[in-house]
Amino acid sequence: MNWTAAAAIMLALAVSIGAFGAHGLQGRLDTYSLGVYEKGVFYHFIHGLGMLAVPLLVRAGLISKSAGAWAGWLLLAGIVLFSGSLYALAITGMRTLGAITPFGGASFIAAWVVIAVCALLSRRG
Repeated sequence: MNWTAAAAIMLALAVSIGAFGAHGLQGRLDTYSLGVYEKGVFYHFIHGLGMLAVPLLVRAGLISKSAGAWAGWLLLAGIVLFSGSLYALAITGMRTLGAITPFGGASFIAAWVVIAVCALLSRRG
């Protein structure tokens, strides 16, 4: 997987989804739902930047290529599950979708743990 390209796509989507929320959903969602949507955009953007860092960490020798792949896939899964479920929850109001969100959060945490452990074990860190 080309993690730089995947990250750039995720970041472009984060900006687009954020703009849609700011301009297309303003006045259509209540304050709670708009806050949920904005939280999804925030985590989407932060973890898209994390995805962008993955290939740099691999090139720097701080994490292995396989660890980079694990971290990249976990970050991508987290964006889809965490942010995606928040977007769907905010737009549809179906609170049962919130049951998916923790799986995305766990994916985010796992990605950062993979990076941390590999960086700690690296002789370059």
